[in-house]
Amino acid sequence: MSRLPWGKLGLFAGGVLFGTAGIKILSSKDAKKCYTNATAAVLRAKDSVMETVTTVRENCDDILSDAKEINAERAAADAEAVIEDAAESIIEDASDTADEPKPTE
Repeated sequence: MSRLPWGKLGLFAGGVLFGTAGIKILSSKDAKKCYTNATAAVLRAKDSVMETVTTVRENCDDILSDAKEINAERAAADAEAVIEDAAESIIEDASDTADEPKPTE
């Protein structure tokens, strides 16, 4: 004698019933209204996030330009210090050469 798997048949029938009812529920006017409201909320959230991203990006651009300006000023000051050191070195060398006695012929 063969036994029918009533448990598996019951699960299959329940799945078909749930699927059919689910399709009806998902395509109802109330469900569409819910989907529309959820989509509108997501779009509002997207706009809010994009505004925040734009603000952060603008702040980052400002920070970058300020940092470049600071580095340019620092490089100019370093170059000026090198020029002053070189000038002092040349002056010292010139004074040392002037202090040395000249060889006589």
